[in-house]
Parts: sequence; structure tokens; C-alpha cells
Amino acid sequence: MYPRRVGQPKEITFRAGDLTLAGELLLPDAPPPDGRRGRYPFVVLLPSWLPRDRDGAFDDGSHPTWFGSGRDAPARPGLLRRIAVALADRGVASVRYDPRGCGTSEGAWQASELFARIDDARDALGAMRGRRDLDLARTGILGHGEGATVALSVAIADPAVSALTLVGTSARSFRDVLRRGVAARLASSADHAHQLVVALDRWSEDLIERTDRHEPTFALRLPGGEEVLLNLSAWRQAFQTPPFALATMLHRSVACVHGALDRWSLPDESRLLVEALRRGDNEPKLRIVEGAGHDLAELADAGIAEIAADLASRLEARSLPPVLLALQDAE
Repeated sequence: MYPRRVGQPKEITFRAGDLTLAGELLLPDAPPPDGRRGRYPFVVLLPSWLPRDRDGAFDDGSHPTWFGSGRDAPARPGLLRRIAVALADRGVASVRYDPRGCGTSEGAWQASELFARIDDARDALGAMRGRRDLDLARTGILGHGEGATVALSVAIADPAVSALTLVGTSARSFRDVLRRGVAARLASSADHAHQLVVALDRWSEDLIERTDRHEPTFALRLPGGEEVLLNLSAWRQAFQTPPFALATMLHRSVACVHGALDRWSLPDESRLLVEALRRGDNEPKLRIVEGAGHDLAELADAGIAEIAADLASRLEARSLPPVLLALQDAE
């Protein structure tokens, strides 16, 4: 069952390169606190690995043959939707969107590159900064899995981002994370109701080898016979962009949350990232959620509310660069 409806949902679209991406802005029901000139603090929510929709669930809508159905369908509500509702209940707006080739967004997921997805997050953030109901000085990002790498990449170059929450993040090269995750999933059959996951786990070493040889594409063969042509530039970029290297360049408020049973990115990844953040003179928080997997689906709504409340509490006002200051002051 979906969580109770909180907030005012508004469909949004924005340009990302040559594509149009679609999503939802969720505004709180209550008015903004006095002194904020009618503006809400807001958070951009970024999904994890593989094709996912704006709610953070595996996208079986646009890719029905890649994932299970019925009792084997992707778990809903997705993590990002749960977080969005919890944020709205605490007076914080949020934006989440369908990545390229997912949901109602244009493009093809299998052809998109990691660096393009980073640019898409910047474009989403830029589109929200044109709104008069959002507080540009109180902006946060929550990234899940791959979204954590995207969040770090965006925040490093954006001084207006106040705080980050990284859920199920990685720290090392995605080459290592992929191998360790494959071993964990094969041992547990986690997510093996989904053809795309089964194929990825079966052919991961071939994918890694061809990526390291700088081949342009890899035809991933699904159990049912379908082939998905992957753009290996995206995988090479992920292999060469370890989050712990990004973390040393970040000076911001960060909290890491990790399911103890995560079989996509093992909990040690968050521990390593926290160490790297501390070496960069940050004071990160770390929370390991016992009994929860990568999507925190096992975590009760009260636990999700705690994650949202922590992020909301860290959205302190930042000094805006002149361009954003002029934009916020414009009537």
C-alpha cells in the first residue's frame, strides 16, 4: 500500500540536453514558516542503479519484460516516494524525476552515460531554481545507490547545496562494487525475480572485460532471449569515478544510511565513504539499518520519517552566489 497522501503534487518537465525529462514536485500542505517569503526548503531525490522510475522503484512500466510481474513485481512504494512524503510532512518540498528512458521521460536508459545523468541532476536543480515557491538557500540532495555518486558530483561544484543524505552508497570503483554485489546476490537470489538483474549477474565479468577494453557496446542477453544493448561508456565512467575520491573534495553536511542486508552495495562501502569524508574535514553521520536491504523496503514509515527529519534539520541557509541571489530576489 502507498503511504498516505501528504502535500501538493505538481507534474513538472525540464530540458536535459536534447531531451525532456518528466517528474513531480511535491509541496507541503502547510505554508512556509514566517521569514522565508513564501518559500519552502527543497530536496532533489536521485534514484539508484538500473532503470528506475521517479519513485525509486525498478521501472517495469517502461521496461515490462526486464522485471518480474505479479508477486515478483518491483516493490512499491519506492524509497524516493516514501522520502518525498515524509519530507512534505516536515515542511520540505522535493523533486523527483524519471531518468532518461524511464517513466515518461525521453531517451533510452541503456544508452545514457553516467556523466549525462549527472548533468540531468544539475538541470533538474536549475529548473527548480526558477520557481518562486522554493528557497534557493536551503537546498538538499538525497542520492540512492548510483544517485549518491551523482549527488556528490553535483554538490562539489554547487556551493548553494546545504546538505546531502546518501542511501546505500558505494565508495570504491563500481567495478569492485559490482563484483561484490553479484556475489552477494548469487548467494541469496536477491532480486533474481527480475530478468535484467539475472542477466547482469550472469554476464558481469564479460561486461567488465569489454568495458576495460574500451569496447563501445555490450549486448546483454536476458534469460528470455531479449538483448539489451548497453553503452559501455556509462560503465567505464562509473568504474573511473569512485565516490571516495569525490568525498575528499566535499565540505558539506552529509549523512550516510545503509541497509545491513544491502546486496547491491555492501555496508562497508558507507563506512569507507564516511572515513573519506572525515579526511576532508567533514563530520558525517552513519546509520546502519538492521534487517533492511538496498531499497530500505523493510524499514517502517517511522524509520523513513527519521531519515527525512534528519535531512530537513540540516537544510541550513547557505550564502548564495550572485547569480542565484539575484534570481531569488527577483519578483
